[in-house]
Amino acid sequence: MRTIALVTQKGGAGKTTITASLAVAAMEAGEKVVALDLDPQGSLASWAELRDTDAVAVDKPTAEQMVKLPTILAALEKQGYTLALLDTAGVESTAGNLAMKAADLALIPARPSSLDLKATLPTIEALMRLGMKDRFAFVLNQCPPGRSSRSTEAAKGLSIFGVLADPPLTQRADHQDALATGQGVTEYAPEGKAASEVRTLWNWINRKTRKEA
Repeated sequence: MRTIALVTQKGGAGKTTITASLAVAAMEAGEKVVALDLDPQGSLASWAELRDTDAVAVDKPTAEQMVKLPTILAALEKQGYTLALLDTAGVESTAGNLAMKAADLALIPARPSSLDLKATLPTIEALMRLGMKDRFAFVLNQCPPGRSSRSTEAAKGLSIFGVLADPPLTQRADHQDALATGQGVTEYAPEGKAASEVRTLWNWINRKTRKEA
């Protein structure tokens, strides 16, 4: 089972939105997906409650269970799951560190602003301490539509510190509308540009994690 963690020690970067839509896109591509909500805010669990299908399994471990995350993941693998997505809190936490350590790939969402780029540094440092130097990538998120010098500069800045996932995700209403209705963006507007970007991102993650498995 491959494990992908969405991590950054900053709120509002889009971890839950990306986790939900990646979970659905991976399921549609043939993976048996489980998503774990490790954020005390419980946004991913709330999204799951709105869904009218259990094609993507979502669970929210208790604080006591979170410290046994490796054991939980091993049990899920025995149940036949092929992909686990971990949605973490926007602050440094034990659960976040455990998620990073357990991940085959940690994704760090960042918006194209100087504040967001600076906010990635503590997460990068944490990943380095955990020996994750070659197992993380940035996802440039909520980019302005069209060509944007801000997005280009942000991509250059992030690429200095590590791998940049492809493609950047454009700020589109479909993302928030899908989340609000308990759907992934590929379910909500399957022919839309946001859906196309998420499918492409999943394909990038799929190739990278299979190559490095």
